[in-house]
Amino acid sequence: MHNNDILRSLRYTFDFGDDQMMRIFALGNLEVTRAEVSDWLKKNDDEAFHPLNDFKLAVFLNGLINYKRGKKEGAPPVPESRLTNNIILRKLKIALQLNDEDMLEILDLAGRKISKHELSAFFRKPEQNQYRLCKDQIMRNFLQGMQKRYRGSHQD
Repeated sequence: MHNNDILRSLRYTFDFGDDQMMRIFALGNLEVTRAEVSDWLKKNDDEAFHPLNDFKLAVFLNGLINYKRGKKEGAPPVPESRLTNNIILRKLKIALQLNDEDMLEILDLAGRKISKHELSAFFRKPEQNQYRLCKDQIMRNFLQGMQKRYRGSHQD
């Protein structure tokens, strides 16, 4: 999935305005302008569209964790320069304080049934035999399920 699609989906799911989006980036230790946020949220075929790189999406997801859960003591996490769907899924799990059952339920809301074993494989280290790559369709289903679960019932 494209990073911009993920950002658009999260904005829609939680009904974030531009100011909230800027604040979430700031909570991840990156100051962004309203124009930057606007360009990242535009459709891919819009001439003002700008792609969102992995580092900036990682900053946003770290900011989302701080926004939803509060900042932790100590040094802030270093944003990844390269993201995978597995890392994005983990960050969403942390931000929303989801357990495995919650995640399976969210996937089920989008019509995707997977086992607890399949889900846990996404959170293993890549060098482990049981590790599985989270493909775009699973990520898309998870974001759709999140919209069904959270849209309209904000949990700030």
